[in-house]
Order: sequence, then C-alpha cells, then structure tokens
Amino acid sequence: MGLISLLWGIVALLWMLLALIPLLGAFNWLVIPFAGIGVLLAALGIAMTGRESRGRAKAAFLLNLVVMLVAAIRLSLGGGVI
Repeated sequence: MGLISLLWGIVALLWMLLALIPLLGAFNWLVIPFAGIGVLLAALGIAMTGRESRGRAKAAFLLNLVVMLVAAIRLSLGGGVI
C-alpha cells in the first residue's frame, strides 16, 4: 500500500504542477480529491504495515497532504474558493 500511495502522490504532484500554469487553475478542483484518495491509501498503508516498513506510506501521506494544501492555496489565490 505504501508504494501505491507514493505513486499516487507523485501523479497528484505532477497534476498539481500542471494546474499551477495560468488558465489551468480550475484543474485544482480535480487534484484535491485525487490527493485525498492518496491520503486515504497512505493511511491504510500505515495501519496495515509493520513499524519497520512504514516509511513509504508516511512519505506518501505527507506528499499527498502537501499537494492538497498547495492546490487549496492556489485555488484561494485565483478566486476558485469562495
């Protein structure tokens, strides 16, 4: 689960970087739920694995949270969040 959520987070990060381009900011409305699913996958990975192999899942959890935060900030700066 940790590897899947990490790959999910990398894809979300790439989509978020694409959404930083002017006139593509509305794409963040899709990135935020996508990264939210990545957070859920990472949380499952943390819960289901042993203490010694939680590194990937923890990294994925943080990556997806950062992507969600940056996408939400980008939406608020562009007037996408009321």
